Amino acid sequence: MLVVGLGNPGKKYAETRHNAGFLVIDAVAKSEGLEDFREKFSGLFAKGRAFGKDVVLLKPQTFMNLSGDSVQPAMVFHKLAPSDVIVVHDELDLPFGEVRVKVGGGHAGHNGLRSILARVGSPDFVRVRVGIGRPPPSFPGDVADYVLQGFDATERARLPALVDDAVRALERVVRDGAAAAMGAVNAKSPPRNGPKRV
Repeated sequence: MLVVGLGNPGKKYAETRHNAGFLVIDAVAKSEGLEDFREKFSGLFAKGRAFGKDVVLLKPQTFMNLSGDSVQPAMVFHKLAPSDVIVVHDELDLPFGEVRVKVGGGHAGHNGLRSILARVGSPDFVRVRVGIGRPPPSFPGDVADYVLQGFDATERARLPALVDDAVRALERVVRDGAAAAMGAVNAKSPPRNGPKRV
């Protein structure tokens, strides 16, 4: 099983919203004792046991819009189908703090997913979507500026809980499969068109 966290390499991007996937992979690596990352597949990877299963953790170092150039070679090397791949990524369309599991679908404007879809040729991988929310109306820049910006003070205070929730969601996928994980994880999150938060 290949578990991919999406993000951009380098200290400049380390604590930005777009690097939520890297943050989750780092947390998994720490909790499961897989912190010996090595360079391969145009990325950093670690191989071993996590959540009771054999996994490969991968953080592409290609920059976000070329993530598929890392994921596809890793899949070929390990002889994995798209259904054996889990991608953890930031999600604008979920409020900050929410986590959802999804199988298939499009890229919804996410350049990392766009690249993976183009290189892998199939949407049938699992996604763990980490909610970062959309920029407020008062935000001076565009969406690209927003995702490449650091978390604000309120978000930073809640970030450890968000990362932990994403790790737990990922654990459910690895241990129990995507269908069971969707039933357990997604039921905890209110529907997107539900009651507005005050």
